[in-house]
Amino acid sequence: MKLRRVSRVPRVTAAAVVATLAATLTACGSDDNSGLPGAVDFSAETLRCAPEGGTLLASGSSAQANAMEVWLNTYQANCDGSQINYKPTGSGAGIQEFLQGTTAFAGSDSLLTEGEVNESRSVCAAGGERGHAVHLPMVAGPVAVGYNLPGVPELVLDAATTARIFDSEITRWNDPAIAELNPDVELPDLPITPFHRSDGSGTTDNFTSYLHAAAPEAWPYEPDKNWRGHGGQAADGSSGLVGMVQQNEGAIAYFELSYAHQNDITTARVATGADEPVAATVENASTAVAEAEVVGADGDLALELDYATDAPGAYPIVLVTYEIVCDRGNNPDTLSLTRAFLRYVASQEGQEQLARIDYAPIPDDIIQRVRERIDAMS
Repeated sequence: MKLRRVSRVPRVTAAAVVATLAATLTACGSDDNSGLPGAVDFSAETLRCAPEGGTLLASGSSAQANAMEVWLNTYQANCDGSQINYKPTGSGAGIQEFLQGTTAFAGSDSLLTEGEVNESRSVCAAGGERGHAVHLPMVAGPVAVGYNLPGVPELVLDAATTARIFDSEITRWNDPAIAELNPDVELPDLPITPFHRSDGSGTTDNFTSYLHAAAPEAWPYEPDKNWRGHGGQAADGSSGLVGMVQQNEGAIAYFELSYAHQNDITTARVATGADEPVAATVENASTAVAEAEVVGADGDLALELDYATDAPGAYPIVLVTYEIVCDRGNNPDTLSLTRAFLRYVASQEGQEQLARIDYAPIPDDIIQRVRERIDAMS
């Protein structure tokens, strides 16, 4: 499927997004999700359950794991007879399971390749219909650069310096390139230990998309779900990276903001060329997401992000997580429950739960189109 630019998301202020949300709660960044908010009771008019219930299997992005936990708990608490299981195996593994026909949908923080879309045609062929996989953007958020550096509560990094750190070219925290960005900070003469994901990850894809777009000379590698840089150490999943940063003085890694907040990990501000370095916050991520463009065709809602933005207050390292589904030819045994659950996820209520756990909701214009695509699934 060829992607082309077809429309632009209207700008919305981050304040307008956040103003619609309830009080902030902290998300969980490990396998223990006890810090997540509990299920919310909705009326039948607000949350339309699949009438026959059933069981649903899905897998993929660990970036949206905390959001999925909240959504699943709420849906199942309101809809008797429905059992939905989501495995945060990473975007790469989730896509493969979807393409093998073992799951109803996949969560991915990066877009399918043209080959994967073509491969999906053999999966999206139930009930005599012929369809293909489409991207439904459901959740967005900042990818934070977290570090463990006692005595340094604030740190500024730019794309080129970050790229050289993660490519093992800058190896000590008092390197002149870091010192130049932090003139008022006493940086220790301490080795830097960069950590990256060992699994195929949409978070890695988005992080390296930022490095490649904003500092192509320092990061010449093409963005990928699999790590392409030199050196460093690897850990499995975002929770694995969090653990490595917590346990190793001098460590640095990348993971979703919710993981950083839940685990009290300090995050760097990013120098983008704007007047002030930009912090990793939901509000600043919303500013960046509002600049996204739809590049999908034929009902596909894939977005293009500007990782090299220098707009004031726009945090550039953001990811959008998609639920990947068949537009047509879905398994009739799971279609009703898939459609009902995703309707709730895309609803105003489902989206309003996001900022409570350090995610950014999808802009109104796009999420309305997502709702229309879900209703049209067959």
